[in-house]
Parts: sequence; structure tokens; C-alpha cells
Amino acid sequence: MLRRFLSSGGVLAWAALTLALVGVGATAYVGQETLSARRARDAVRDAGAQEFATLSQARHALTLVDDSLLAARRRGMPSAVQPYIVVSLADNRLWVRDSSVELFTTRVASGSGRTLAREGSKEKYKFDTPRGRLTVLSKETSPAWVPPDWHFVEQAGKKKLGILRMKRGQIIQVADGIITTRGSEVIKRHHDGSVQNLTATDGKELVAGGRIIIPPGGTNARRYKEILGTHRLNLGDGYALHGTNAPSTIGRSVSHGCVRLRNEDIETLYRMIPVGTAVYIY
Repeated sequence: MLRRFLSSGGVLAWAALTLALVGVGATAYVGQETLSARRARDAVRDAGAQEFATLSQARHALTLVDDSLLAARRRGMPSAVQPYIVVSLADNRLWVRDSSVELFTTRVASGSGRTLAREGSKEKYKFDTPRGRLTVLSKETSPAWVPPDWHFVEQAGKKKLGILRMKRGQIIQVADGIITTRGSEVIKRHHDGSVQNLTATDGKELVAGGRIIIPPGGTNARRYKEILGTHRLNLGDGYALHGTNAPSTIGRSVSHGCVRLRNEDIETLYRMIPVGTAVYIY
């Protein structure tokens, strides 16, 4: 019950709990002063004054928190019926609420919190889901994933391969021809002159000479389909609420930072949530 109260109350619930603990602590302190009647009266008077000041400060802080949260919600909510999203990383759960009314809830997957370091480099990547207030900036159906550099670093580490960062127009020699770019495609031109458009997906990256190729941005080989499920709600800086092709991961902290949902759940969100909706992650 306490956990549910704290999860639904958020900042206000924690502030109220802190306030209660302050009062308990002050009472215990007064009760311990038993040296003499006079000193006890002085201690009670002093503790009472200190408690009153502490309570006043806590009430003031609680009012400021309340006002700030209401103002923040209103800025992202153009009408009284505008919903907002709350995500608990500890519980891996998402709620859609309209004021105090729960409209929808489901389990999610969130950032693993682990750090990836590239061997022989100072590059490090931390896979956390950002906390705080975010906003739904745009929505997509059938989204493609453009894997960041860390994806290729991770795959290279798993497969004990090197990394080759390809540039547009670059020619990579391979046993049966060359790999290069043509427009938005990464192609292989065979010795007989035939041309093959190369594609890649998660776990099946392009490899040449013992190195994973990082395709140039904007090429189709850098666009992975069906990884992010059926819909995506973009939150900015590469983070999003999206579906998944691995529903068994839902309910766990295993993602690279995005919030994953089952495809049927992200479809529900896509219908319910307009662009501009506030998303509170804690």
C-alpha cells in the first residue's frame, strides 16, 4: 500500500512522508530529555520552537512543489482533458492519467543502466532512461531504427570483430568485388559487373575483412526495420516510447534507454496520446 501511495503521489507523496518523519524525530528528541524538570521544560520549549520552524519550512516547500508540478503539467496540457504519461523505472510500469483518473496502465522495459566501453578507446556509453519531464515531440507508424554508433561497438564486442566506419564514396575491397555507396544504398559490385544492394539488421551487420561496417548516415543499410515494433512516440535526443520485436523483455530493465512496450500497448498509446503530451519519468 505504501509503495502504491508513493508511486501514485510522486514528489508530493515523498514530501509528505518526509514531513511526517520530521515530526516523529522531533517528538522523540523531546521525550529523551529527562535530566531535570527545568531542563526538560527548556528542552520542550526549544524543541517546540524548532519543530514549528521546521514544519513551517516543510509546508512552504510542499506548497512550492505542488505549485511547480501543477504548472509543469498545465504547460504540456492545452485542455482540461489532456492526459499525461507517468513511467516508474523501479516498477517498469507506465500509466496514462487524466488528473487523478487512471486511463491506462501496462508493464514496460526500461534502460539497463549498464556501461559499454569500446576496447582500446576512451568511448563509453551509458544505457539509462532519462528521468524528469519530457514531451511527446512526434509520432510514427512502422518506425525504422537508425542504430547509433554504440550499436556497432556492442556487436563488434560480442563477435570479437573490429570496426570500420564507412564514408560515402569509399571503396572497400572484398574477396568477390568491392563494397561502396551509390545514392542511398550501400552496394557490392561483383567482379562480373553485377551490383547487389546490401541490407543489414540487428545481429546481421555488414562485415568485411574481420570488421563490422558502420554504414554512412542516410543509407538504407543504416535503417533497421521491424526492430521498434509498430509505433513510436519520440521524446527527443534519440529516446522514445516504442514497440518491440522482443516482447519477452517487457517488465525488465534491459533496454538501451528507450521505454519499450508490447506492440498492442504502444498502439493504444498512439491512439490516446497527442503530440505535446507531458511524460514524467522517475
